[in-house]
Amino acid sequence: MTTTSPTWIDGVPSAALPLPDRAFAYGDGVFETFLLRNGRLVLRDLHLERLAIGLTCLRMPAALPLAQQTLDTVVQSLDTTIEGYAALRLTVTRGGGPRGYAPPQDTPPRIVISVSDLQHDPLAFAAPAALGETAVRWGKQPLLAGIKHLNRLEQVLAAADAVDAGVDEVLMLDQSGAPLSVAAGNLFMVAGKRLLTPILVDGGIAGTRRRLLLDHLAAACGLQAAEVRLQLHQLLAAKEVFYCNALIGLRAVGTFRDRSWSDHSATRLLHTAYCEWLDR
Repeated sequence: MTTTSPTWIDGVPSAALPLPDRAFAYGDGVFETFLLRNGRLVLRDLHLERLAIGLTCLRMPAALPLAQQTLDTVVQSLDTTIEGYAALRLTVTRGGGPRGYAPPQDTPPRIVISVSDLQHDPLAFAAPAALGETAVRWGKQPLLAGIKHLNRLEQVLAAADAVDAGVDEVLMLDQSGAPLSVAAGNLFMVAGKRLLTPILVDGGIAGTRRRLLLDHLAAACGLQAAEVRLQLHQLLAAKEVFYCNALIGLRAVGTFRDRSWSDHSATRLLHTAYCEWLDR
């Protein structure tokens, strides 16, 4: 374990969440899941930029400096001499307040940070994943598209379907039936020299690894990155398919329905570029 105290509330080691809290009552807050590598936050700035967008969307922009200060203080307290990987989750809630949906105007935000070990090496190129299906579709809400708010029941149900089906992940569609993501990651496909990912207009989460791929890694690997309204037939015809998130990095898809992929050369190239970027 990276630290002897796995949870901090408002910067203080604690094992209990004070109530009332609007995160528990309404899912009123946002969160970020960081990869910790040898005590260092990986892609810290990208996570904080997305956190700022989420807090602004929920009309809590003033919580950002406190969240950032608390995060940095906790990370500095970790034992950085311990090598290895861990997951750090930063949750910012609106805090307590009276009953009712309307946000209180004078309640300070609450910052919850937890740290847990990883049982895998996120920089290793994992075996290609078996991708299954789920009946759970992303809800359509443009106002919340892209941010990591605390209402994640769609992903909870989709992940349960993956477990029931005995697959590594499931493809999640939007309300029109177009591929949007997997349960816990962003979706990409390779078509010739193009790297395509679903555009996140009505739903989905704008992942930090997704942004790194679009802004830097694709071009460095000779690929033209684009956000598109991806269709299922395009996915099935793709040269390669993979998904990504903060804790797994990039993982190639090996099978979906009756389609299988054995050539993962572009995904391997992007994965190598990703590992090199993290060593910068």
